[in-house]
Amino acid sequence: MKLTVLVDNNTIIDRYLKGEPGLSFLLEEDDKKILFDTAYSEIFIENAIKMNYDLLDIDYLVLSHSHLDHTWGLNYLIKYYTEINIEGRNNKKSKLITHPETFKTRGLNGLPEIGTMISEEKIRRHFYLKLSKEPVWILDNLVFLGEIERNNDFEAQEAIGKVIEDNQEKDDYIIEDSALAYKREDGIIIITGCSHAGICNIIEQAKEVCNDDRIIDVIGGFHMLAPSAKQLNGTINYMKELDPEVIHPCHCTDFATRSALSKVVNVEEVGTGLEFKY
Repeated sequence: MKLTVLVDNNTIIDRYLKGEPGLSFLLEEDDKKILFDTAYSEIFIENAIKMNYDLLDIDYLVLSHSHLDHTWGLNYLIKYYTEINIEGRNNKKSKLITHPETFKTRGLNGLPEIGTMISEEKIRRHFYLKLSKEPVWILDNLVFLGEIERNNDFEAQEAIGKVIEDNQEKDDYIIEDSALAYKREDGIIIITGCSHAGICNIIEQAKEVCNDDRIIDVIGGFHMLAPSAKQLNGTINYMKELDPEVIHPCHCTDFATRSALSKVVNVEEVGTGLEFKY
Protein backbone atom coordinates (compact mmCIF):
# COMPACT_ATOMS: atom_id res chain seq x y z
CA MET A 1 0.00 0.00 0.00
CA LYS A 2 1.10 3.55 -0.74
CA LEU A 3 0.00 6.40 1.53
CA THR A 4 0.41 10.02 0.44
CA VAL A 5 -0.09 12.92 2.84
CA LEU A 6 -2.31 15.37 0.96
CA VAL A 7 -2.77 17.66 3.97
CA ASP A 8 -1.20 17.97 7.39
CA ASN A 9 -0.56 20.90 9.73
CA ASN A 10 3.09 20.73 8.65
CA THR A 11 4.63 20.88 5.19
CA ILE A 12 7.92 19.45 4.02
CA ILE A 13 10.71 21.88 3.16
CA ASP A 14 11.37 22.43 -0.57
CA ARG A 15 7.94 21.08 -1.50
CA TYR A 16 5.72 24.00 -2.45
CA LEU A 17 2.54 22.46 -1.14
CA LYS A 18 0.00 23.83 1.32
CA GLY A 19 -0.72 22.87 4.90
CA GLU A 20 -3.50 23.75 7.32
CA PRO A 21 -4.89 22.52 10.65
CA GLY A 22 -6.42 19.44 9.06
CA LEU A 23 -5.68 16.01 7.68
CA SER A 24 -6.17 14.17 4.40
CA PHE A 25 -4.44 11.02 3.17
CA LEU A 26 -4.60 9.23 -0.17
CA LEU A 27 -4.19 5.45 0.01
CA GLU A 28 -3.46 3.29 -3.04
CA GLU A 29 -3.59 -0.50 -3.06
CA ASP A 30 -3.43 -2.43 -6.33
CA ASP A 31 -5.88 -0.56 -8.60
CA LYS A 32 -7.96 0.97 -5.77
CA LYS A 33 -7.79 4.50 -4.38
CA ILE A 34 -9.05 5.44 -0.92
CA LEU A 35 -9.32 9.05 0.21
CA PHE A 36 -9.15 9.29 4.00
CA ASP A 37 -10.60 12.59 5.25
CA THR A 38 -10.77 15.84 3.29
CA ALA A 39 -9.19 18.34 5.72
CA TYR A 40 -10.69 21.83 6.08
CA SER A 41 -10.48 23.53 2.68
CA GLU A 42 -9.79 22.89 -0.99
CA ILE A 43 -6.03 22.48 -0.54
CA PHE A 44 -6.16 18.68 -0.53
CA ILE A 45 -7.39 18.92 -4.14
CA GLU A 46 -4.77 21.53 -5.06
CA ASN A 47 -1.97 19.49 -3.48
CA ALA A 48 -3.14 16.30 -5.17
CA ILE A 49 -3.17 17.96 -8.59
CA LYS A 50 0.30 19.43 -8.01
CA MET A 51 1.58 15.95 -7.05
CA ASN A 52 -0.06 14.51 -10.18
CA TYR A 53 -2.77 12.54 -8.38
CA ASP A 54 -6.22 12.31 -9.95
CA LEU A 55 -9.07 12.52 -7.44
CA LEU A 56 -11.68 11.90 -10.15
CA ASP A 57 -11.35 8.13 -9.85
CA ILE A 58 -11.52 7.62 -6.07
CA ASP A 59 -13.06 4.26 -5.21
CA TYR A 60 -13.69 4.94 -1.52
CA LEU A 61 -13.91 8.00 0.71
CA VAL A 62 -13.57 7.34 4.43
CA LEU A 63 -14.38 9.99 7.04
CA SER A 64 -12.74 9.38 10.40
CA HIS A 65 -15.20 11.64 12.24
CA SER A 66 -17.32 14.75 11.86
CA HIS A 67 -15.09 17.67 12.77
CA LEU A 68 -14.47 20.58 10.42
CA ASP A 69 -10.73 19.93 10.00
CA HIS A 70 -11.54 16.52 8.52
CA THR A 71 -14.83 17.05 6.64
CA TRP A 72 -15.21 20.63 5.43
CA GLY A 73 -13.13 19.80 2.37
CA LEU A 74 -16.12 17.73 1.25
CA ASN A 75 -17.81 20.92 0.06
CA TYR A 76 -14.87 21.62 -2.25
CA LEU A 77 -14.72 18.04 -3.50
CA ILE A 78 -18.36 18.17 -4.56
CA LYS A 79 -17.77 21.60 -6.12
CA TYR A 80 -14.74 20.21 -7.99
CA TYR A 81 -16.75 17.27 -9.32
CA THR A 82 -19.59 19.58 -10.37
CA GLU A 83 -17.24 21.84 -12.32
CA ILE A 84 -15.63 18.82 -13.98
CA ASN A 85 -19.07 17.55 -15.00
CA ILE A 86 -20.00 20.96 -16.44
CA GLU A 87 -16.87 20.70 -18.62
CA GLY A 88 -18.09 17.38 -19.99
CA ARG A 89 -15.79 15.15 -17.94
CA ASN A 90 -16.87 12.52 -15.45
CA ASN A 91 -15.82 11.48 -11.98
CA LYS A 92 -16.31 8.06 -10.45
CA LYS A 93 -19.12 7.94 -7.89
CA SER A 94 -17.25 6.60 -4.90
CA LYS A 95 -18.45 4.82 -1.78
CA LEU A 96 -18.35 6.96 1.37
CA ILE A 97 -17.81 5.01 4.59
CA THR A 98 -18.24 6.50 8.05
CA HIS A 99 -20.00 6.09 11.40
CA PRO A 100 -23.77 6.84 11.54
CA GLU A 101 -23.18 9.73 13.97
CA THR A 102 -20.90 11.65 11.60
CA PHE A 103 -23.63 13.88 10.13
CA LYS A 104 -25.13 15.17 13.38
CA THR A 105 -24.93 18.88 14.24
CA ARG A 106 -22.13 19.80 16.63
CA GLY A 107 -21.24 23.05 18.36
CA LEU A 108 -18.41 24.34 20.54
CA ASN A 109 -17.98 27.45 22.70
CA GLY A 110 -20.78 29.37 21.01
CA LEU A 111 -19.93 28.20 17.50
CA PRO A 112 -23.16 26.81 16.02
CA GLU A 113 -21.44 24.22 13.80
CA ILE A 114 -18.05 22.51 13.92
CA GLY A 115 -19.24 19.28 12.34
CA THR A 116 -19.98 18.16 8.80
CA MET A 117 -21.50 20.96 6.72
CA ILE A 118 -23.30 18.69 4.26
CA SER A 119 -26.34 16.69 5.32
CA GLU A 120 -26.60 12.94 5.00
CA GLU A 121 -29.43 13.44 2.50
CA LYS A 122 -27.26 15.55 0.19
CA ILE A 123 -24.26 13.26 0.60
CA ARG A 124 -26.35 10.40 -0.82
CA ARG A 125 -26.78 12.40 -4.04
CA HIS A 126 -23.03 12.41 -4.63
CA PHE A 127 -21.74 9.20 -3.04
CA TYR A 128 -22.82 5.66 -2.28
CA LEU A 129 -23.13 5.96 1.49
CA LYS A 130 -22.21 3.18 3.91
CA LEU A 131 -22.86 4.01 7.57
CA SER A 132 -21.62 1.47 10.07
CA LYS A 133 -20.82 1.12 13.76
CA GLU A 134 -19.29 -2.26 12.96
CA PRO A 135 -15.96 -2.83 11.21
CA VAL A 136 -16.17 -2.75 7.41
CA TRP A 137 -13.58 -4.53 5.28
CA ILE A 138 -13.00 -2.14 2.39
CA LEU A 139 -10.40 -4.36 0.73
CA ASP A 140 -9.18 -7.82 1.67
CA ASN A 141 -6.47 -6.22 3.81
CA LEU A 142 -7.91 -2.79 4.68
CA VAL A 143 -10.62 -2.32 7.30
CA PHE A 144 -12.65 0.58 8.68
CA LEU A 145 -12.64 -0.10 12.42
CA GLY A 146 -16.16 1.13 13.20
CA GLU A 147 -17.09 2.39 16.65
CA ILE A 148 -14.08 2.13 18.94
CA GLU A 149 -14.41 0.50 22.35
CA ARG A 150 -13.16 2.94 24.97
CA ASN A 151 -11.59 0.87 27.73
CA ASN A 152 -8.59 2.93 28.85
CA ASP A 153 -9.12 5.28 31.79
CA PHE A 154 -6.42 7.73 30.65
CA GLU A 155 -7.87 8.80 27.29
CA ALA A 156 -11.18 9.80 25.67
CA GLN A 157 -12.58 10.94 29.00
CA GLU A 158 -13.62 14.52 28.24
CA ALA A 159 -16.44 15.87 26.07
CA ILE A 160 -15.70 18.41 23.35
CA GLY A 161 -18.62 20.74 22.80
CA LYS A 162 -22.20 19.63 22.26
CA VAL A 163 -24.00 17.34 19.83
CA ILE A 164 -27.67 17.68 18.88
CA GLU A 165 -29.63 14.48 19.51
CA ASP A 166 -33.43 14.35 19.45
CA ASN A 167 -33.49 18.17 19.32
CA GLN A 168 -31.49 18.38 22.56
CA GLU A 169 -27.89 19.39 23.23
CA LYS A 170 -25.78 16.70 24.85
CA ASP A 171 -22.11 16.49 25.76
CA ASP A 172 -20.19 15.35 22.70
CA TYR A 173 -17.68 12.54 23.19
CA ILE A 174 -17.22 12.23 19.41
CA ILE A 175 -18.43 8.64 19.56
CA GLU A 176 -18.16 8.41 15.76
CA ASP A 177 -14.37 8.74 15.77
CA SER A 178 -12.78 5.81 13.96
CA ALA A 179 -9.72 4.78 11.94
CA LEU A 180 -8.36 2.36 9.35
CA ALA A 181 -6.14 -0.68 9.74
CA TYR A 182 -4.06 -2.23 6.96
CA LYS A 183 -3.17 -5.87 7.55
CA ARG A 184 0.09 -7.31 6.22
CA GLU A 185 1.63 -10.72 6.73
CA ASP A 186 4.07 -9.22 9.24
CA GLY A 187 1.67 -6.98 11.16
CA ILE A 188 -0.68 -3.98 11.05
CA ILE A 189 -0.45 -0.34 9.96
CA ILE A 190 -3.01 1.89 11.70
CA ILE A 191 -4.20 5.10 10.00
CA THR A 192 -5.94 7.61 12.25
CA GLY A 193 -7.68 10.93 11.79
CA CYS A 194 -7.81 12.65 15.19
CA SER A 195 -8.02 9.74 17.68
CA HIS A 196 -10.74 11.30 19.83
CA ALA A 197 -11.54 7.70 20.77
CA GLY A 198 -8.02 7.41 22.21
CA ILE A 199 -5.03 6.31 20.19
CA CYS A 200 -4.41 3.32 22.48
CA ASN A 201 -8.09 2.29 22.34
CA ILE A 202 -7.88 2.47 18.53
CA ILE A 203 -4.78 0.29 18.45
CA GLU A 204 -6.44 -2.29 20.70
CA GLN A 205 -9.49 -2.43 18.43
CA ALA A 206 -7.28 -2.81 15.35
CA LYS A 207 -5.44 -5.70 17.01
CA GLU A 208 -8.74 -7.42 17.79
CA VAL A 209 -10.35 -6.84 14.38
CA CYS A 210 -7.21 -7.94 12.51
CA ASN A 211 -6.43 -10.76 14.98
CA ASP A 212 -2.82 -9.63 15.18
CA ASP A 213 -0.82 -7.97 17.98
CA ARG A 214 2.12 -6.89 15.81
CA ILE A 215 2.07 -3.16 15.05
CA ILE A 216 4.27 -1.92 12.23
CA ASP A 217 3.25 1.74 12.19
CA VAL A 218 0.64 4.17 13.53
CA ILE A 219 0.20 7.28 11.40
CA GLY A 220 -2.16 10.21 11.88
CA GLY A 221 -3.46 12.51 14.60
CA PHE A 222 -3.13 11.28 18.20
CA HIS A 223 -5.37 14.00 19.77
CA MET A 224 -2.59 15.04 22.12
CA LEU A 225 -2.32 18.83 22.15
CA ALA A 226 -1.20 19.73 25.68
CA PRO A 227 -2.49 16.40 27.03
CA SER A 228 -2.95 15.86 30.75
CA ALA A 229 -0.13 14.15 32.61
CA LYS A 230 -2.40 11.13 33.04
CA GLN A 231 -3.03 10.82 29.30
CA LEU A 232 0.59 11.45 28.36
CA ASN A 233 2.02 8.98 30.88
CA GLY A 234 -0.61 6.38 30.05
CA THR A 235 0.15 6.67 26.33
CA ILE A 236 3.91 6.54 26.88
CA ASN A 237 3.61 3.41 29.03
CA TYR A 238 1.30 1.81 26.50
CA MET A 239 3.59 2.56 23.55
CA LYS A 240 6.64 1.30 25.43
CA GLU A 241 4.92 -2.03 26.01
CA LEU A 242 3.44 -2.13 22.49
CA ASP A 243 6.87 -1.59 20.91
CA PRO A 244 5.77 -0.76 17.33
CA GLU A 245 8.40 -0.56 14.62
CA VAL A 246 7.70 3.15 14.15
CA ILE A 247 4.99 5.76 14.72
CA HIS A 248 4.14 8.88 12.73
CA PRO A 249 2.08 11.16 15.00
CA CYS A 250 0.95 14.36 13.28
CA HIS A 251 -1.88 16.88 12.92
CA CYS A 252 -3.31 17.21 16.47
CA THR A 253 -0.15 16.02 18.25
CA ASP A 254 2.16 18.63 19.71
CA PHE A 255 5.96 18.64 19.70
CA ALA A 256 6.24 18.01 23.44
CA THR A 257 4.17 14.82 23.07
CA ARG A 258 6.17 13.60 20.09
CA SER A 259 9.39 14.33 21.94
CA ALA A 260 8.20 12.40 24.99
CA LEU A 261 7.08 9.45 22.87
CA SER A 262 10.41 9.43 21.04
CA LYS A 263 12.09 8.34 24.27
CA VAL A 264 10.30 4.97 24.19
CA VAL A 265 9.53 4.37 20.50
CA ASN A 266 10.84 5.36 17.07
CA VAL A 267 9.03 8.59 16.06
CA GLU A 268 9.39 9.91 12.50
CA GLU A 269 8.30 13.07 10.71
CA VAL A 270 5.06 13.65 8.83
CA GLY A 271 4.10 16.53 6.54
CA THR A 272 2.15 17.42 3.42
CA GLY A 273 3.76 15.78 0.40
CA LEU A 274 5.36 12.80 2.13
CA GLU A 275 4.75 9.35 0.64
CA PHE A 276 4.91 6.10 2.57
CA LYS A 277 5.11 2.62 1.05
CA TYR A 278 4.00 -0.23 3.26
